[in-house]
Amino acid sequence: MLKHVVILSDGIRGHFHQSLGVALWLQRLGGVKVEPVMLVPKFSGLRRIAMMKILARKLARDDGYCREWLKLSGLEVHEYEPDTLFISAGSSAAPFCLSLARSTGNKSAVIMTPSVLGTKPFDFAIVPEHDLPGIADTNTITTLGAPNHIYIPELEEAAQKLFPEIHGGKVLALLIGGSDANYKLSAEWARETLTPLKDFDGKILLTTSRRTGREADDAIENIFAGRAEYMLLASRDPDTNPIPAMLGTASHVLVTEDSVSMVSEAVTAGFRVGLVRVPRVTGHVKDMLGFGARRFDELFARMMSKGLLEEFADSPDFLNSAEQRHGKNFNEAKRAAEWILAHQ
Repeated sequence: MLKHVVILSDGIRGHFHQSLGVALWLQRLGGVKVEPVMLVPKFSGLRRIAMMKILARKLARDDGYCREWLKLSGLEVHEYEPDTLFISAGSSAAPFCLSLARSTGNKSAVIMTPSVLGTKPFDFAIVPEHDLPGIADTNTITTLGAPNHIYIPELEEAAQKLFPEIHGGKVLALLIGGSDANYKLSAEWARETLTPLKDFDGKILLTTSRRTGREADDAIENIFAGRAEYMLLASRDPDTNPIPAMLGTASHVLVTEDSVSMVSEAVTAGFRVGLVRVPRVTGHVKDMLGFGARRFDELFARMMSKGLLEEFADSPDFLNSAEQRHGKNFNEAKRAAEWILAHQ
């Protein structure tokens, strides 16, 4: 019977929020105590290759090697209570999650598919459908989008703290991602795509991400200066997370397609989300093999078929309604927690 959960974080906010979402639902549903977050060591250069790409491979097949690997990593291993679950998201924290669980006689849960270890060594694997897990094993549950920390009863409180002066009416939350291996979000794109939103007949709240970049942030600031009620540019303030408060205030939500995390958060908050398309990077190997942006198209198509998402460019009346809500019970972090508790 699980009694404790320890989140292992690689410092990436999106990964942490996925783990936190599942951990908090374990607490709400099963009374599991959420212990302090543990930041895992970061490696670079040859040491990263040695620890994370070469030596970590042995962890999957040799329980006795786990404590030795942890010692090599420099992570101080404490004693943990029985019935503890270690949980992590992403590849960088996964070896620590598996090693700590095995070396202390406890259980492990991984979110997403770790590049070196895969999902089979873990007691529980929570894998988004777009992560292409292949045939699911008995230790695996697939999710539609990314599990996240959005909890509807807390959104209104967050909104009242950050936006106490906004009460009712039409409010647009604009969540803007950024460039990565699959997408290119430029200043030119921002000027062409976002400028028409100034005509929205209500208040505008917007935030960008760490991936947006200074050039695009500057363009966005020029577009919405004096028009947006709230504007947080992540290139200047990377640590503040206004999204829960924005979702607690908004009547409409638009999200750029590059951020599955923000799309998932907005859908979990109850919104029928308007998906804003972004130019794609084409021609690299992942794209040609179908592992690039194409895999996200399948995710978005599934969300659209369930009434959770809408192509903004094809929906001229999207912003004209009083609000856009899907009215469905959708929470993948809760579903994952229920599954863990049922199979512990």
